[in-house]
Amino acid sequence: MSEFKKPVLTPKIWQVGALCRAIADALEARFNPVAVRGEVSGFSRASSGHCYFSLKDENGQIRCAMFRRAAGLLDFTPRDGELVDVRGRLGVYEPRGDLQLIVESMSRAGQGALFEQFLRLKAKLEGEGLFDPARKRSLALMPRGIGVVTSLGAAALHDVMSALQRRVPHIPVVVAPASVQGGGAPQELIQALSNLYLLTPEGRALEPDFSIKIERNSDARTPVIDVILLVRGGGSMEDLWAFNDESLARMMTQSPVPIVCGVGHETDFTIADFVADLRAPTPTAAAELVAQPREVWLGALEGATKRLQDTVLRQVDSRNQRLDLSASRLGRPSALVSQQRLRLASSAQRLQFSTLSFFRQKRQEVQRVQTAVPDVLQRSLEIRQEQLQRAGMRLNLLDPTLVLQRGYAWLTSSDGVAITSVRKIKVGQAVRATLADGGVDLTVTQSS
Repeated sequence: MSEFKKPVLTPKIWQVGALCRAIADALEARFNPVAVRGEVSGFSRASSGHCYFSLKDENGQIRCAMFRRAAGLLDFTPRDGELVDVRGRLGVYEPRGDLQLIVESMSRAGQGALFEQFLRLKAKLEGEGLFDPARKRSLALMPRGIGVVTSLGAAALHDVMSALQRRVPHIPVVVAPASVQGGGAPQELIQALSNLYLLTPEGRALEPDFSIKIERNSDARTPVIDVILLVRGGGSMEDLWAFNDESLARMMTQSPVPIVCGVGHETDFTIADFVADLRAPTPTAAAELVAQPREVWLGALEGATKRLQDTVLRQVDSRNQRLDLSASRLGRPSALVSQQRLRLASSAQRLQFSTLSFFRQKRQEVQRVQTAVPDVLQRSLEIRQEQLQRAGMRLNLLDPTLVLQRGYAWLTSSDGVAITSVRKIKVGQAVRATLADGGVDLTVTQSS
């Protein structure tokens, strides 16, 4: 009995573009239109006006595109971590074969769970004083060693090392590797910081029990760390979430040395930025903050060396002079006596000169006074004569004879008392009338 073979089914061979279009058609028929709620992540607006971002929740994410026409209808600017409701169509971006949601409208649904968590933690730690500017420390002008906490595969490490190599190639750098993204990243960051704390001046008494990477340092001895860089490149809020961990923030406050945080881009802020002693907008900027260019320090060192040499030479010359003087005093006592005699003679001469000058000055003052006295007396006499003349004129004006010359008479009683009223005169009384040219005796015959 012969056996019959089953026919082999050959699957259809698709062109890539045709397969993408078929998937798009299937999505169109099965889902569209669709409404989705999620948190905004990685929002960006292109120069064309189109917006690109992702919608996320705890279980997944989907890429989204919002073209300029729809984006122009928005009454707010979406932010990473913000919870939104969107309406649109599912499709496939054929050049990359990516599933994407073409957003036609968007509205706020809340701040988003991650963003709300960030704000709550920020308010809590700020209330405890972890962000207080008073606890911030200044950076060492020339650190003996620089610690770096980041991922070994991160671009931020390359940027930091390039900047440090360019500016301060003589300073050793210790890299403590740690994950900068993912669920286990906070604990790795905490452990990396803890390891570097052992290399600070305060932790040198402890023996580190870990393996770290020392860059540009051939010495077997581990360098002392005076500053720590906590860095990573940019990303969404979810990507940077490890740096919003409360335990990490509290670990940073325990650092014996200043910490410079350079996480993300200039617009990104994390809890670590607020806790750090200094925030840098980028990892490269963080490296530049702790590393003055070598040329600056070489110039400063040269200037300090010159000042030190000049100071030493001046001190040596001064000590030599004092030594010579002391030797001369000890070797020739007579010279000291002669010197003292010269000083005494000089003092006597100065005293004599001062005395003569004093008396000469006083003599000149007396001469000036003697010269000035006659002039003063003459002027005083003239002033007194003028005053006397004016007083005589005023006295003449008061002379009663001038009144009598105008026809008036001056009546007095027999005893010389002036008569000023008819009531003081009696009939038959003898009176005397004084005129301008003489006097006449009268008898009162009638009074009225």
